[in-house]
Amino acid sequence: MQTKILLDEEQIPKKWYNIQADLATPLDPPLHPQTKKPVVPADLAPIFPMELIKQEVSRDRYIDIPDEVRDIFRLFRPSPLFRAHRLEKFLKTPAKIYYKWEGGSPSGSHKTNTSVPQAYYNMKEGIERIATETGAGQWGSALSFATKIFDLDCTVYMVRTSYEQKPYRKIMMQVYGAECLSSPTTRTQSGRAMLEKDPDTPGSLGIAISEAVEDAATHDNTHYSLGSVLNHVCLHQTIIGLEAKEQLAMVEEYPDIVIGCVGGGSNFAGISFPFAGDKITGKHPDVRILGAEPAACPSLTKGLYAYDFGDVAGFTPLMKMFTLGHDFVPAAIHAGGLRYHGDSPIVSKLVHEKVMEAVAYHQNEVFLAAQTFARTEGIIVAPESAHAVKAAIDEALICKKTGEAKTILFNNSGHGNFDMSSYDAFYQGKLVDYEYPAELVKEALAHLPAIP
Repeated sequence: MQTKILLDEEQIPKKWYNIQADLATPLDPPLHPQTKKPVVPADLAPIFPMELIKQEVSRDRYIDIPDEVRDIFRLFRPSPLFRAHRLEKFLKTPAKIYYKWEGGSPSGSHKTNTSVPQAYYNMKEGIERIATETGAGQWGSALSFATKIFDLDCTVYMVRTSYEQKPYRKIMMQVYGAECLSSPTTRTQSGRAMLEKDPDTPGSLGIAISEAVEDAATHDNTHYSLGSVLNHVCLHQTIIGLEAKEQLAMVEEYPDIVIGCVGGGSNFAGISFPFAGDKITGKHPDVRILGAEPAACPSLTKGLYAYDFGDVAGFTPLMKMFTLGHDFVPAAIHAGGLRYHGDSPIVSKLVHEKVMEAVAYHQNEVFLAAQTFARTEGIIVAPESAHAVKAAIDEALICKKTGEAKTILFNNSGHGNFDMSSYDAFYQGKLVDYEYPAELVKEALAHLPAIP
């Protein structure tokens, strides 16, 4: 029985897959935050390099990966695909469980798949510094690494809760030469406004995004970089699913179910879009695609599909997505990377159109699944990734009841080596299974911007 399925360096994909080419109808366009009219490239040029702006709107099915980027990818790609034999045996399931392991990158997660090309395109345009936000710290770590590779400075606004829960992520960013700040800060107008409103705020990705965008917009040598949600980010992450398809073909498999955890949607898009393309085009119409999110931040399962800002201050363009409201401040759960009020517009569209589906979990059941995975497969996964583990286990147990030998693929998006305080809280019984109240969701959604 083959456990590890490997590709050679020469098999690193040379192109990203752009699912926009296969959508039945185009995405609703992003809108300018002031005029509410469709955004044009000139609106985005102050904070993004033009090549990323082109990728954001492109409907070309495949987009070339620069050779310089592929050279950096050789440090950690292709990533291995594993068959979880020991987990299958423990669950007594006839299902076959495969997982793509993204924890071997320098930052320990899938985020490096987009931080490297983003830093590269900014370097090519002559940018000297990048400002960004980070939740659990995976994205901040990944961008800190990539900016150092291309000799750029980096400022990271890290959500206060995660900054306090995950100090080693901050140190990791500092090792790579980046500046890491606890958000909200007193450095930006949006940060000061939030602290004046609530000095004890746990922070949120929406707040940190406001600070990073403001930073970039007020410095000529600085651009902004986002680690999830946007089309070009999802595009870069498809390298995961493209490799997985090739690896599964080597053992003559195709998944019945594809699973990823969902915060903003980048790792979920990365594993699923190449398979979603097969579903949309009729090549494999029956493949199920499942996103797993926290019950404390249930954007796909309880949010509204509507235009909303990507940040609290309203600096970003308005995007059509599933949202809990841009001023939503989630509970301080330990899956910090999944604490975002909205989702990728493409992921949202595909969920809205029933191409994909979503499920929400409480954090104690998620950590219990992560424990099962660690005790069978040996890998301690990040709290975010553990949501995908939980969904995969649930689907495998359904197969146990039905007797179906389905093939399950999930994206194991990162390691939990810097999340020991979260596991410690789990073992001490300190994790609270918080489900965001329906009335608070309704209140947050009442503040959505009016669209003509």
